[in-house]
Amino acid sequence: MIASALLDIHTSWAWVAIISNGFAGLWSLAAHKLTPLRSRALWWFVGVAEFTIFVQVTLGVILVNREKLEFPQFHAFYGFVAIMAIAIIYSYRHQLKGRVYLLYGGGSLFLMGLGIRAMLVGQ
Repeated sequence: MIASALLDIHTSWAWVAIISNGFAGLWSLAAHKLTPLRSRALWWFVGVAEFTIFVQVTLGVILVNREKLEFPQFHAFYGFVAIMAIAIIYSYRHQLKGRVYLLYGGGSLFLMGLGIRAMLVGQ
């Protein structure tokens, strides 16, 4: 029962990660053009959206290690690529200071795409 509940949470949380990163990306891209959208709340939202990726990958790792579930080829790859993408996005924030909203907008939409791809491969 625990394995199926954890799998359900992992499946449902994927939507949270995908939708939150999509909204973060759209908000960041809009903030590049519209100055009033540039707020501290944007950065908190981006941080929470990126954190959902870490939660999702952690749930997946627990499913594989504790419950010994098999995952489809490349499914885990997309999760770890998402974590690496977050690290790369974060590392470029100073070099792209003038385009930081574009960086996080495109990066968040890329994370959303990785999540969608992981879901499609995982079915």
